[in-house]
Amino acid sequence: MPIVRQHAQRLGVAPLLWLLLGLLNLSGAWAGGFEVISASTKLDSGLYRLSARIEYHFSKPALDAMQNGVPLTVEIEMAVRRRRSWAWDETVYSLSQRFRLEYHTLSRQYLVNNLNSGERRGFPTGNAALQFIGQIHDFPFLDKGLLSPNERYEGALRAWLDIESLPVPLRVLAYLSDDWRLTSDWYTWPL
Repeated sequence: MPIVRQHAQRLGVAPLLWLLLGLLNLSGAWAGGFEVISASTKLDSGLYRLSARIEYHFSKPALDAMQNGVPLTVEIEMAVRRRRSWAWDETVYSLSQRFRLEYHTLSRQYLVNNLNSGERRGFPTGNAALQFIGQIHDFPFLDKGLLSPNERYEGALRAWLDIESLPVPLRVLAYLSDDWRLTSDWYTWPL
């Protein structure tokens, strides 16, 4: 990195280039990732209720951006797939929950906005905010009447950082860097 810095200063573009390199995290430092730890449903009075646990590990550039006033939007994507032995599985139902994470400098609080319900909560630490959005408990997922009784189904869940919700200048940088492509693998379970 020092060699890059020296060349950038010699060319007179040091401040801008150094900022871009920092946001792209080309130093190879800590990247991040999301992981669905567990997910399951239980049938309660004809309604499938979802419980899940997701861990969020944001990259340093994403955390730095949030600390500097850039809100980050996380989407939790949920689906029900019909299992087929002779063809691709078919998604028969899907929905998503979206959360916007912000750091409020004046109150020194991390704010979580549920973009589906409008609920807004404050937390003293970033970890507390991430634990809140990482715990899904008895979420009303699906009415049993929407499923055919003689078919096999599975639930599927993943979480990802919505790059499209970033401010345009930062969005361009996010497309160029793996540090901003934070997504979990699909987690599936029998329904």
